Amino acid sequence: MRCTRVALYDIKTGTFDDVVSQAKSGMVPLFKDSDGFVSYAVAQVDKNAFVSISTWETRMQADTAAIKAADWVKANSEDRFTLRINYIGDLAIDTGHREPAPTAL
Repeated sequence: MRCTRVALYDIKTGTFDDVVSQAKSGMVPLFKDSDGFVSYAVAQVDKNAFVSISTWETRMQADTAAIKAADWVKANSEDRFTLRINYIGDLAIDTGHREPAPTAL
């Protein structure tokens, strides 16, 4: 079953546009190169906070993504934004466009 990771971050310095720029150059390639990656999005939820939403093929891959994201933030952006809370859960409904899962041969 597919899983999603939703993480709420607080912006300490800079702007949401700065966050988006960093996400495009750092988190996007990191996630896209990870096993089980389905999708990734970032949304501003107020002036000093944003959410990161990613979808993965399995719970284990979503858990691994949470670790990778924490490591990346610590190494690259800890002075700009910090994780407030992280959730991972099984998707019950997922109507987004996606490529079909590969079939086993």
